[in-house]
Amino acid sequence: MPKLVSSLREGYSFNRFVADTVAGLTVAIVALPLAMGIAIASGATPDKGLFTAIVAGFIISAFGGSRFQIGGPTAAFIVVVYRIMEHHGYAGLALATLLAGFILVAVGFLRLGTYIKYIPYPVTIGFTAGIGITIFVSQVADLFGLEAGKLPGDFIPKVEALIKALPTVNPEALVLSAFSIAIILVLRRHRPKWPGFLIAVVAASAVVTLFHLPVVTIGSKFGGIPRVPPSPALPAFSLEMVQAVLPDAITIAVLAGIESLLSAVVADGMTGRRHRSNCELVAQGLANIVSPLFGGLPATGAIARTATNIRSGSTGPISGILHAVFLLAFMLVAAPLASYVPLAVLAAILAIVAWNMSEVHVVMRLLENSSWGDRTVLLATMGLTVFYDLTVGIEVGVVLSAILFMHHMAEAVAIERTVAGPLVEGDRKDDRSRPYDPTLATDRDTVVYRINGPFFFGAANQLAVTLDRIGTRPKRLILDFAGVPLVDSTGAAALKGVIDDAAKKGTTVVLAATSRPVRRSLVRFGIKRPHVAVTTAPSVEDALGGKVSETLAE
Repeated sequence: MPKLVSSLREGYSFNRFVADTVAGLTVAIVALPLAMGIAIASGATPDKGLFTAIVAGFIISAFGGSRFQIGGPTAAFIVVVYRIMEHHGYAGLALATLLAGFILVAVGFLRLGTYIKYIPYPVTIGFTAGIGITIFVSQVADLFGLEAGKLPGDFIPKVEALIKALPTVNPEALVLSAFSIAIILVLRRHRPKWPGFLIAVVAASAVVTLFHLPVVTIGSKFGGIPRVPPSPALPAFSLEMVQAVLPDAITIAVLAGIESLLSAVVADGMTGRRHRSNCELVAQGLANIVSPLFGGLPATGAIARTATNIRSGSTGPISGILHAVFLLAFMLVAAPLASYVPLAVLAAILAIVAWNMSEVHVVMRLLENSSWGDRTVLLATMGLTVFYDLTVGIEVGVVLSAILFMHHMAEAVAIERTVAGPLVEGDRKDDRSRPYDPTLATDRDTVVYRINGPFFFGAANQLAVTLDRIGTRPKRLILDFAGVPLVDSTGAAALKGVIDDAAKKGTTVVLAATSRPVRRSLVRFGIKRPHVAVTTAPSVEDALGGKVSETLAE
């Protein structure tokens, strides 16, 4: 069931509508320049980005499984769309997007969305960082105003073409790019609630118009944008074309599914809600079926715009629907003004987006603190994404992670000699299905959870889901790690999220019976005092008795 239905069933007041209107308008202001810039960087015309944001944004909010998801064209698709356009033109892209939509709908109805959580953290960071690098390189020509013509789709030939075109640098375009980046960064630091992207676009356009700067604009390159979307039409269809674009359709479906659910998880973390992954994938599929019918591009959930929607006071999916309505209104009223927008300012916006996607600080932390296996997965995924192909990068990263996991499992098996002896009367083997006995509780304000088995990327999400069932958070949460042989980076990241969330709600977290390797892993991945509100105890009994330590190192 779409979250829109759930939201309306709760009762929808005028105050909620006002809050959603403000949030929708704010997101539309952010999405307007991004949609045009992403379309241009993808090798398409700027109006296709706006059509996508309007049509797909409406569908994803109306039928999606996340209350706050904002859909539309995203920077992650730039590399994929550019390559498809280069080989098959827009007709091939439209057909691939349509097929990807049907794949996503099928995945959602088959309830396979929950399996996307098995993509490990280093793989996710690796391919997003690789995409960020590729996007930044693709914007160098417009940032410097180079006369490079149509750039190749592959990374190394693109870099070679840019180097050859360096003597054609346009000083005015370079200054305009630097001016735009400065505006965005200054506003982000001192006025974070102001729409920095739109202000930079308006300021740069005004400077170009007033001083007649010789730089490329949307009007000079594309002839402006139309006021209204085109009438819906099916893309060209043939069996040969389907066979040719099917691999690209799978790539679009995989990327759309991963990014949309990542965005939904981010929204959950910011709001405390829980999305419906399979419902979200069905909505993403519908959006990608309808978008090419109106001349649009592939669409998915946009993490930055979703976060902006939440920070702007959204109360539910209505704000996402209104964001699409506002974009349509902007297009109907102000389409002629888009002709004055210089490509340099859109390139500056995408350069900042690429930097944010690269998450350099996260990559450096993983390279510095992770095991050799996680480093290998990260670098392999990132390298293949940049130099070869995004889909291959994800596939290789997942396979390497699976091999690494099996290696860890082999190391975790230990054979120990035990001393035989009589069992205590009434003792029995632990059973996961054993019901909780409230008579065993020593303190109503204390909850104890035992984790059995390796706390790895496949089990990380289960902890947060299980703890959500507690309802009112206790004053003290004891996590028994006696049965945990290892923790990987994804498990540590999930545990840190639980600890941070508990601290905000006044709950003290105690990690009991952690082994030395587990403690070393947790410290290496950032769970240590004084940065994280966590204490430790040698055993659950010590934790219940108040014998805790303030550091994991002891």
